[in-house]
Amino acid sequence: MLNDNDKNTLLDLAAASIKQGLETGSPLKPDSQDYSPDLQAQRACFVTLHIKSELRGCIGSLEAWRSLVEDVAENAYAAAFRDPRFPALSENEFDQLEYHISILTPSEPVAFDSQADLLEKIHPGIDGLVLEEQGRRGTFLPSVWESLPTTEQFLSHLKLKAGLPADYWSDTIKIFRYTVEDVKR
Repeated sequence: MLNDNDKNTLLDLAAASIKQGLETGSPLKPDSQDYSPDLQAQRACFVTLHIKSELRGCIGSLEAWRSLVEDVAENAYAAAFRDPRFPALSENEFDQLEYHISILTPSEPVAFDSQADLLEKIHPGIDGLVLEEQGRRGTFLPSVWESLPTTEQFLSHLKLKAGLPADYWSDTIKIFRYTVEDVKR
C-alpha cells in the first residue's frame, strides 16, 4: 500500500505527463531514481481518465516491466492521446480531467472445470480479470463491476471485449485474476 504522499506524487506525475504531451507531443520521462523506493518498484498500472464522470481514456499495462513512475507517466499520456476510442485530448479538456490510477497486483491463473465453476470462483467488486483464448485477450479492471455487477454480466462482456461471442465457451479459455490499489483525484 502506498502512502498518501506517494499517491499524490503519482497523480501529479500523470497530470504532468499529459501536460507535457499537450506541449511537446511526447510523454514525460521521469527518472525513477528521483522517487521513493515504492515508486521505483516495477509495477503495472492502468490510468483511466474521466471528464464529468464520463470515460475519456484508459490505457495500461498488465505485466510489470518498468518502474511504477515510468508506467504511470507513459500510460497517462497514452490514455489522453492514444486510446483508439477517443480523439486526442485537447488543451481545453485538460483542466476538466479526473484521474484514476489502478496499480495491479501480479495476475494469478484461476483453475476451473466449467463456466459455472468459474462464475463461482470470481469475486465481484474485487477481481480484475484477464481472459485469453485463441490468441485473443481482454481485461476488465475491478472498477468495471460498478457497471457490470453480476459475474455473468462481467464474464460475458469480457468475452465480447476479447472479440468472442458473449455466450462463447471452450475448455481452452484461460482466466487470470488480479486486484488493484486505487489512486484517484
